[in-house]
Amino acid sequence: MDLVIVGTSHIAKESVREVTHRIEKEAPDIIALELDKGRLHALLHPKQQKSRMRDIRHVGLKGWMFAQLGSWAEKKLGRHVGVSPGQDMLTAFRIAREQKIPIALVDQDITITLKRFSQTLTWRERARFVIDIVSGVLKRKDFGFDLRTVPSEKVIAQLIGRVRKHYPNVYKVLVVERNDVMARNLAMLMKLNPGKKILAVVGAGHERELEALVQKYLTKTI
Repeated sequence: MDLVIVGTSHIAKESVREVTHRIEKEAPDIIALELDKGRLHALLHPKQQKSRMRDIRHVGLKGWMFAQLGSWAEKKLGRHVGVSPGQDMLTAFRIAREQKIPIALVDQDITITLKRFSQTLTWRERARFVIDIVSGVLKRKDFGFDLRTVPSEKVIAQLIGRVRKHYPNVYKVLVVERNDVMARNLAMLMKLNPGKKILAVVGAGHERELEALVQKYLTKTI
């Protein structure tokens, strides 16, 4: 399979170094990113990003609230470790532009993801999630690994298992549904570019499942 998947943490300095190293080592023909157009634009133009109440009409209240909470938590943790959220993706994007490597955005449109949150997330689940995130960030809870590094496969499996158990709808929307979209897009990208090496930069929690799903979709009509 001419696909290399690099699992990263969006606020880890180690991830920035790893992305740079793997692009240099693999010399890919195409770089795929766990982004959609909206999130890429937000990373490239952070000062232009303002929350507007009309956004609630597009994605729903619960989806909008989740986006605000997620952004706040990432910025807080990013300041704690000295890395702006998304530097792993920005590093891959900028290297690709500098080296004139084609870029593919393979994630689901963020508005679809947030709408799905509004449709599926129960208020009880949302409240539990908010309490855990806020208390974890403000109290500097022990996350079980150094935030400056990419967690080990064992730790990732434990974290994903906890999310799946305590927040089944969060897991479904954030992991299961997006993995399926990204796998389909990566498989299609490979079919359209036979013989080309594709390097995909994704969050470490998606890495293992994506490998299996891409293989599945390569063997069937998408």
